[in-house]
Amino acid sequence: MRYVMTKNTLAAGLLLALVLSAAGLSVLGQGKARAEETPPLKGLLADNFILMDQPAPAPEEPGVTDAFGGSVGLADFRGRVVLVNFWATWCAPCVREMPSLDRLQAKLGPEGLLVMAVSQDRKGLAAAEPFYREQGLDNLEIFLDPKGAFARAMGVGGLPTSLLIDDRGRVVGGLEGPLEWDGPEAVELIRFYLVRRENAGLPGATQGG
Repeated sequence: MRYVMTKNTLAAGLLLALVLSAAGLSVLGQGKARAEETPPLKGLLADNFILMDQPAPAPEEPGVTDAFGGSVGLADFRGRVVLVNFWATWCAPCVREMPSLDRLQAKLGPEGLLVMAVSQDRKGLAAAEPFYREQGLDNLEIFLDPKGAFARAMGVGGLPTSLLIDDRGRVVGGLEGPLEWDGPEAVELIRFYLVRRENAGLPGATQGG
């Protein structure tokens, strides 16, 4: 599966249309969240992160393959906040942002976050595993989507693309293009959903738990 790299700034209508199409929805609710429930979007996120007025259920099929050859899907991580990042070793912006995703997992994994970095490399594990080793990515799990089926289901049109899934399995927003994911603005945004998760009575979870 080939992708055409796009500009870092993604038009709001494009990403919303892609996500809605993937979720099988035709109408986006127009009601705005109450001010106290609005996630914080600061810095680069203010212009680049597309926040949905109403979260859309993420498709649970198809899944991806883990490093051990097992099949996993978003339903397996229900109850956690998941940042799904689509990347490839041949994508230079993806390569640059991967260390920040690794640091983000180390920082917020104990609070209930899973960074689901999904490789789009056609060679699968043969490409992803050496890259992880060379880059010292010790906190990220390996997820593989060599035929791009999961990426298509999620409406991905360019790399890197990241979609944020809340603990109820809903797409709350996304961003196309690279970001320093362990920066204060990104951490604050993700913590908003982690805190809401905790307030719902869900305990923190470590990676893989």
